[in-house]
Amino acid sequence: MSKRSLQTSAEGIKKAQAALIRNSLTQQALAEELNISRQPVSKFFQGKPVDRYIFVTICEKLGLQWEEIASSCSLPDLDNAASTFQIESLVQTAREKIHDSIHRRCGIIRLLDQEKPTRLDSIYTEINILERVTGRRRLSIAELLQTCCHQENCERIDLSQIDQERVPGLEAVERYNKLLIWGKPGSGKTTFLKWVAIQCNIGQFLGNAIPIFITLKDFAQTRGQPSLLDYMTRQFEECGVVEPQAVLTLLNQGRSLLLLDGLDEVRQADLDWVLQEIRALSTRFCANYIVITCRIAALESTPCDFTEVEVADFDDQQIAHFAGKWFQAQDKLKAERFMQKLHRNQTLGELAANPLLLTLLCLVFEETGDFPTHCSQLYQEGLDLLLKKWDAKRGVERHQVDKRLSRQHKEDLLSQIAWTTFEGGEYFFKQSAIESRICHHIHTLPEGSTFFETLQVDSEDILKSIEAQHGLLVERARGIYSFSHIIFQKYFAARKIVTSSPSHAEEIFKNLVCHMSEKRWREVFLLVVEMLPNPDDLLQLMREHPNFAKIPDE
Repeated sequence: MSKRSLQTSAEGIKKAQAALIRNSLTQQALAEELNISRQPVSKFFQGKPVDRYIFVTICEKLGLQWEEIASSCSLPDLDNAASTFQIESLVQTAREKIHDSIHRRCGIIRLLDQEKPTRLDSIYTEINILERVTGRRRLSIAELLQTCCHQENCERIDLSQIDQERVPGLEAVERYNKLLIWGKPGSGKTTFLKWVAIQCNIGQFLGNAIPIFITLKDFAQTRGQPSLLDYMTRQFEECGVVEPQAVLTLLNQGRSLLLLDGLDEVRQADLDWVLQEIRALSTRFCANYIVITCRIAALESTPCDFTEVEVADFDDQQIAHFAGKWFQAQDKLKAERFMQKLHRNQTLGELAANPLLLTLLCLVFEETGDFPTHCSQLYQEGLDLLLKKWDAKRGVERHQVDKRLSRQHKEDLLSQIAWTTFEGGEYFFKQSAIESRICHHIHTLPEGSTFFETLQVDSEDILKSIEAQHGLLVERARGIYSFSHIIFQKYFAARKIVTSSPSHAEEIFKNLVCHMSEKRWREVFLLVVEMLPNPDDLLQLMREHPNFAKIPDE
């Protein structure tokens, strides 16, 4: 049994049951009044070990002296009783003094272009966790296709389908006291970590611990590069916790919930030092809960004693819950219409699996009460978020492969990959094939063959950079990639056509028209027509083609 635990004696159980009746309570009602789950209350009445803080709190609620209820084998030595009291007093004092700071830093968020900040609890939707990182699974392309195909001939692909059990986020934090959470851009990692801090802060989750929320980018850029321990001490002092060695005492007693956000946002020059600080703290104070968030593929080296998990995409239920909260202040019927529109539009429904893109869809629907008929601008806005704006809004400067690898370079590269893979009917592709295409594309740039030497990186570095920074290419299994959403593959394929040189336009249009009767090309045709300044030449070729009458209905 942990030194932090107490258990009820046989005689104590009888006294506690009598007190429960005397106070007209059930075990469930007692748990609700204390804002804790039913599980520790049930353990208390079964004589099983219960966290010391919760044990004492239950006794106080029942009007009992905890020393008279606890089993003698779980009671502290008399010499340690005073120390235990001092620690509980410190925990209580610290919780009271940091409460407002945690609420201020974590309880309010700003959603994209909204003018006013939003209360986190008014919009938060619980995330789910995959206990197996998807990119580390050993699956073949055929196995991935079998999971994601909904119709014969792969006419409908849903890349968000993951054949894994999902665990609620809070449950994962409670299950693994050292947790590294990977997630794609916009998957809700920071929002989840703030929610954990708020729930702990109000006693709804790990109520015997002190939540400590640290943005690792800010910590790394602190003048003088203090240790994590010193940095946390400063945070506590700013909140009025001035007891000598308060943070050290709490850490030694395992009474902290340390939430470290955005390891991927730390500058490359500071990364090794920050990782060393995390490893040292984790090793020295191993009894505490520590949670780190990081973008997938952003790091090669991670703390070895952490359990690594991944944020799952939103499912239909989570999307509906988010939309319900978003529109509840305006019109509940609007949330229903929003979901109906999503269900009718498979493409937008799949984008909604990403919380960031779901937020964009809600903003668009909020303004117009509908989604645009022509969606190319909406897709472009989503890509703008992932390629630049999402990091820029939060003041994050990513580790760029090289400043010469501009946004246009990346878009041209993605367009080339999208065109060649989509034309070949590939939705999943091997890493080696993509790296080869990256290498070929870079060497065809106007800068010449010295471009790679100037970058001083190889094609794998570029691939990993695009995956980590923008999440547009995603490793679905070990060494197998796809676009994050099928529509982005189609959008970039369309962009490749639209941005081709005028001298090659007729040849490219003729090649495109050959696919006119294929249903999977329909969205590419629509996007090309929308994006072309003047689509007349393409439309004329379509009318003249023998397969024009075979164009599939919507």
